Amino acid sequence: MRKSYSEMIALPTFKERLEYLKINDQYVGNTTFGGHRTLNQALYKSPLWKSIRNAVIIRDKGCDLADPDHPINGSVYIHHINPITVEELESRSPSVFDIDNLVAVSFETHNQIHYGTDAHTNELIERSPNDTIPWRN
Repeated sequence: MRKSYSEMIALPTFKERLEYLKINDQYVGNTTFGGHRTLNQALYKSPLWKSIRNAVIIRDKGCDLADPDHPINGSVYIHHINPITVEELESRSPSVFDIDNLVAVSFETHNQIHYGTDAHTNELIERSPNDTIPWRN
């Protein structure tokens, strides 16, 4: 199922948008361009990418998942909603630069989308003696 910014932005909450974008091991084993450092750097240093990156940040108003309640205070990452492949990058496929396939995210959100880590919870963790020193339990 191909996802899009247009569909994501219609979801009212940050949590719903995040759930929509989570990869959930969908692409494990598929080769994306992320591991190809030279291609990666060539893309992200190109004038076209820099222009599109700025357009995405402006469109999303510098907010995580374009949610005004989640301004990005650190580095802004531009996430490909549908991961791109080496072939798409080498052929200059429109999907690489499609603004409907891009969204501004924080580092934490980017990791949460890809790896399922949850840095956005405000739940208190119940502590116990020596819980950070497992060999003493």
